Amino acid sequence: MLLQWATGGLFFLWFTTRSHEIGRGYGWLIRGTYAAIAAGAVASAYAIGWVPVRDVSAGIVAVVSLGTIRRKDVRWDLVAPLVGLVGVVVGALDAATGTADTVVSLLRVLVGTFFLGAVSDAMLLGHWYLVQPGLPRKILNELVVTVRWILPVEIVVMLLPTGMLSVLGGSIDDGWGGMLGWFWLACAVTTAVLIEVTIRALMERSYSAVMAATGLMYLAILTAFGADLVARAVLA
Repeated sequence: MLLQWATGGLFFLWFTTRSHEIGRGYGWLIRGTYAAIAAGAVASAYAIGWVPVRDVSAGIVAVVSLGTIRRKDVRWDLVAPLVGLVGVVVGALDAATGTADTVVSLLRVLVGTFFLGAVSDAMLLGHWYLVQPGLPRKILNELVVTVRWILPVEIVVMLLPTGMLSVLGGSIDDGWGGMLGWFWLACAVTTAVLIEVTIRALMERSYSAVMAATGLMYLAILTAFGADLVARAVLA
């Protein structure tokens, strides 16, 4: 999960900086943050179980992120997520070994990687407007709209059989009398609502609208992680 988070977040760093409108400090912040998360993925591997390709990839992501921290060419920002994606795929296949729905499990992990990365970066980017208030609002709006498009895909892959419909219907026991299934549904719906309200907030002309959007994305991170991680935990 930590490797997913770092991979998705670093990909959307490139996505938001490719137009060269954001100050270099933002890249330093994001690379450093996700380098630490990728390093955490390596550390957790020692406690949970070592998967060579997955965990070496996580280590490379951390090193590359720090190694490119001061580079001006944003194309270098694609290196770390591409390496991370290899580790994510291998980790997903390892976790799905022996299951009948390996393809579905892989889809869930891949979609979740970009979903969690986009939501997290939207919140972090919103904060950067405090440092660079003249930054065009279209950059944040573009990222939030991207989250809006990824969310339905995230929900669909969690519904694919055997999926959350089975939990909601009671044929899969979540260990909490069906509560986790409804909690997942509430997280998915709330995330969608928060994204729509954020997009509406960004339509306002005042600068405070950006701060309101950032606060809304704070909440969206909580519900988005619930929509992804709760479903995967129940369906594991």
